[in-house]
Amino acid sequence: MYEAEVNDRVEMPEAIPSGILAQFAEYRPRIEARTLMPWGEHCTECAWPSCYSTCDLYEARADGACRQFVDGVVRIPTPHGTTPYVQKITFRRWAKLWTLGNLQHHTQEGADFAERVNIAVGAAARHAPLPIFVKQRVLRKVAYIRKQQLVERPAPGGWTPDYLVCEVFNPNGQPVSLTLSIRERADTQRRAFQRLITVAPGFQREKIAVGDINGVIATTGVFEVELVPNEAEGLTLYFGLLDFVKERAAVRAPAPAAPAPAATVKCVVWDLDHTLWNAILVEDGPAAIRLHQGVRDVITELDRRGILQSIASKNNHDDVMAVLETLGIAEYFLRPQIHWRPKSASVAAIAEALNIGIDTLMFVDDQPFERQEVSSAWPQVRVVDARDLQGIVGLPCTQVTVTDESRTRRLMYRQEEQRTALQSAYEGNYLTFLKESHIRVEWAPLSESNLTRVYELAQRTNQMNFSGNRYSLDQLRTLMSERTMETYVLRCSDRFGVYGIVGFAVVDRQDVRLLDLMFSCRVQSKRVEHAFLAWLLRRHLTTGTGSFLANLRKTTKNAPSAAVFGEMGFEEGDLTDGVTTLRYRGDRPVSDDRIITIEAALPS
Repeated sequence: MYEAEVNDRVEMPEAIPSGILAQFAEYRPRIEARTLMPWGEHCTECAWPSCYSTCDLYEARADGACRQFVDGVVRIPTPHGTTPYVQKITFRRWAKLWTLGNLQHHTQEGADFAERVNIAVGAAARHAPLPIFVKQRVLRKVAYIRKQQLVERPAPGGWTPDYLVCEVFNPNGQPVSLTLSIRERADTQRRAFQRLITVAPGFQREKIAVGDINGVIATTGVFEVELVPNEAEGLTLYFGLLDFVKERAAVRAPAPAAPAPAATVKCVVWDLDHTLWNAILVEDGPAAIRLHQGVRDVITELDRRGILQSIASKNNHDDVMAVLETLGIAEYFLRPQIHWRPKSASVAAIAEALNIGIDTLMFVDDQPFERQEVSSAWPQVRVVDARDLQGIVGLPCTQVTVTDESRTRRLMYRQEEQRTALQSAYEGNYLTFLKESHIRVEWAPLSESNLTRVYELAQRTNQMNFSGNRYSLDQLRTLMSERTMETYVLRCSDRFGVYGIVGFAVVDRQDVRLLDLMFSCRVQSKRVEHAFLAWLLRRHLTTGTGSFLANLRKTTKNAPSAAVFGEMGFEEGDLTDGVTTLRYRGDRPVSDDRIITIEAALPS
């Protein structure tokens, strides 16, 4: 759902290729229920309401808020689509799609009805013959009521969606990256689930498992969701479904009593005791374990062919992994299921984790009971007696074409495993998560090539603007020519995506004073400001004498972020014309948590 009361442009379905329209419609029959999140245009640097009077880039829309999409949301009706319309959006440089949401759900028919009501109410409010100031209040009231209906009402229990689904049509000739962030509204630490979505030219449906999201944040209450295009000024994209979805149970046609396995095996699932090795680990102990003859050769040959491998073993997880490490084969097994539950459940879990059909699995075990238990639950899984494991590499189902890609298939899965592990570790150890996100800051002096971006940053930034200065273009050009001034334009990236220019600083070399420091709120809580301040201190206090000074103009907006100075060890001094002088003594050590890399940008 979108802000219909402030968007009145409509284009015909012919604006989208017919094949793409069909793809927007194909998912509808699979949906049992979905949410209705009220998406709207927003600014990555929003500091409402002060930015309406302080930002040169403010452009009013009908309700008085700032226009962030070039033409607002352009609605393209799609009567047979998953949603009643596709949203055409052309982003301005600082724009993002943003919404509050919860897991309140609707049937497809109920969602369609609510969408039509939203469009009708929005049109009525938009065209009401009212004075401008009255109309603005009416439009804001419509938005408030929509939020109350869709967000503030408690979501009913007993319903859990399967996925957050994002449908996008990219009409451009090159891939586009979007950073998805989800935060709990009540979380004061602003922790977030993040996912980089790379949209190739054409249509794409991104499905993010709710289980992955819940491993980082809770979706039981109200949460914020944003989609930010990375460095894409003037970018046009078409959005369909942007909601949490519960899929229908598969409608199964009458099937044979024993579904056939796929022609080719994609993953071999190994038992351990008396299958891969000669003993029972829990009874005989690690010292007794020896690999059966030829097992290592089979494992390495399957890996060379790009056939994945995993484990389904009734054992103690940590003990098994220690033995596999000792034997030098732990790296070959993806998503191992080592516990005391039925092996049929383990086989299914492996197929789901690797995102492959269960009919492409082969299960190898020495026990007839275990082989039969898996066969009864999953007749489409190939089952092999451990006595025959030497012949696995000669079976027709394991004869696959070996390519450069297949040789590295396991490594590709392992990299994805590591990324998922980082997401899961986020809640428990935030600093570890940041370190493993490989945050990198490049700095360069202010120049004509980055002048406009810095100007916009100075105009937009409120929450992390520590001087309160809002430079004009002429003032920035003057700074460029001041020989006593060092300027730093900061560009940030991490393993999830590129943030672009996120910071600007000015240091007076004569006074050894930080005159200006400002950051985009997109890097808030990532400790970029801590790392950069530490880097500046090391740069300017190389002799261990003197002091490093900094200017701070305290405001209600920057108060939470300005705590960084106290955390770093700055001491407050004089207050002059509303500006507090902060002092870092040169005889103090400079802390470095080594989370973020800061280096000079290479010449372009």
